[in-house]
Amino acid sequence: MRREFVSFAAIKRGVPMKAVLEHYRIQGLRGERGRFRGRCPVHQGEGEDAFHVELERNLFHCFRCGAGGTVLDLAARLEKCTLRQAAFQLRDWFPGAVGRSEAESQRVTKGKIAGNRPLDFALAGVEGAHPYVAARDIGARTAARFGVGFYRGAGLMRGRVVIPIHDEHGQLLAYAGRSMDGSWPRYRFPAGFAKSRVLFNFHRAAAAPCDTVVVVEGFFDCMRVTQAGFDSVVALMGTELYEHPARLLGERFASVVVLLDGDEAGRKARGRVAGGLQDTCAVRVLELPEGAQPDQLPDGQLRELLEAATGWGRSSVARMNVTNVA
Repeated sequence: MRREFVSFAAIKRGVPMKAVLEHYRIQGLRGERGRFRGRCPVHQGEGEDAFHVELERNLFHCFRCGAGGTVLDLAARLEKCTLRQAAFQLRDWFPGAVGRSEAESQRVTKGKIAGNRPLDFALAGVEGAHPYVAARDIGARTAARFGVGFYRGAGLMRGRVVIPIHDEHGQLLAYAGRSMDGSWPRYRFPAGFAKSRVLFNFHRAAAAPCDTVVVVEGFFDCMRVTQAGFDSVVALMGTELYEHPARLLGERFASVVVLLDGDEAGRKARGRVAGGLQDTCAVRVLELPEGAQPDQLPDGQLRELLEAATGWGRSSVARMNVTNVA
C-alpha cells in the first residue's frame, strides 16, 4: 500500500468533475448551465434522470442508489476502491489539476474548512412515545436519550419523526425528518446540511469508556445497538465513510467493527468502509444474512452477536461471520 501523503482536499478542489466524467467516458448526460442528469454510472440501473451532476460545485448524486459526493467519491465507487486509493488514482491521472502543492494544502486552517453551523434553537414538543417509534422497537428510554419522536409543529419537519444530529462536540447541528408512510424523500435534511462532515452519535460514542466502536448505516440501527447495551456506536447516515468522519474514528478508537446491512449496497460498502480505516485502526467486518438489518434483530440477539464479535460480555456464540481486516 502506498504510504506517502495525499491530500483529499487538494484532489477535490483541483480535479474537475467534468474531467472525471470524460475520463470514464460517461455519456448521455443532458442539461445546461453546468447541471446535468442521466443514467447512473455507479449502479447502472433504471432511472434515466436519476444521476445528477453540478459542475460548479463539483458534486454528483444518484437518487436511485444513493451514491453521491465529490470527484473522490465518484472515482472510489467506479473503481470499487477506498477513498485513499481513489485519491492516488486521480492525482496520477490529472497531475496538473491539483494546482496548490499538497504541502500547502496541509496548512489550510480549520476556519477555512466548510462545515455545519450549530443550530440556535431546538424543536419543542417532540413525541417520543409515538406509535411509529414503538413500532421500530425503540423503547421510551432510548427515544428520550436520542431525542427522537414525532413532530407536529410547523416547518420543514412537520408531520415527520425527527432525529437530532450533533457534531463531535455534542453541538446540535440539524434534524433529520423521517417520513412514516414511505413517501419521498424518506429522510429530509435542511438545505445545505453536509452529511459528509458528521458521524451520527459520535459525541456519545467518544465519551464511552471503550476503545472499540461499532459502525452502522442508519439512525435506527444506531439506536437499536445502543438499546442492546453498546454505547460505543456511530452511524454513517448511508454507506459511505468520508474523510472527516474517518479521521474522527482513527483519532479516537483503536478498533472498529463494521456492521452494515445485509443487502447489496451494504455488502459492497463493507470493503470501502473497512479500507478507509485500516491504516489507522484494527477493523473487523461483520456479515449479516441476506436482507437483514441490525435494527430488525431482537435486542437479545443483537447483544449476543456483538458480544461474540467484539469480546464484550461473556457470550461465545457467534451467529454472524466475522472477517478480520489486516
